[in-house]
Amino acid sequence: MKYPIGIQDFEKLRTNGYSYVDKSRFVYKLATEGEYYFLSRPRRFGKSLFLSTLEAYFQGKKELFKGLAIYDLETEWKKYPIFHIDLNTANFREKDSLYTVLNDYLTTWESKYGTRESEATLALRFKGVIARAAEKEGCGVVILIDEYDKPILQTLRDPELQAEHRAQLKAFYSVLKTQDRYIKFAFLTGVTKFGKVSVFSDLNNLTDISMATVISASAE
Repeated sequence: MKYPIGIQDFEKLRTNGYSYVDKSRFVYKLATEGEYYFLSRPRRFGKSLFLSTLEAYFQGKKELFKGLAIYDLETEWKKYPIFHIDLNTANFREKDSLYTVLNDYLTTWESKYGTRESEATLALRFKGVIARAAEKEGCGVVILIDEYDKPILQTLRDPELQAEHRAQLKAFYSVLKTQDRYIKFAFLTGVTKFGKVSVFSDLNNLTDISMATVISASAE
């Protein structure tokens, strides 16, 4: 028996014979019963692996789920455009560090879905690329954000930089509300409860499942 210690990639776990506690029934339940979710957990609690599992599901990688509960529950295995942002590995203690990270993600997506000259801010670029991806692929997009609060937590001793990060994140995350018609599913994780970080004041459609008991129930 091989234990997946430190492995955060679902495809790597499944293709290399590691043990896996089947959480795919919960993936199906979340994907079919709601649209916007938030999950708060301490680090090393499997948040990144769960996001990777969601990503594989929305990529339609049916073969990775063979033998798991979702394999027989899902019938379509449709592929969706996915915007996966991982803020877990970056260092946000330097000025413009958050801009650099988000700009890198946006540049990659824009190389596939295009851009407009008028999209001068990170939020406008995010808004535009979501719309273009949905229109090009003919379906809603999936947005996965890991450790949404790390730029804030890493700058607790630098109030000025923290305020800058907070303003950037507030505008960036507000796109999830303004582009609702183009979004199929969104899942955000972090260490802190989102109400305490104040970057979601414009986003009131997130369902916080951090303490929810329904997630532990079996999907019918």
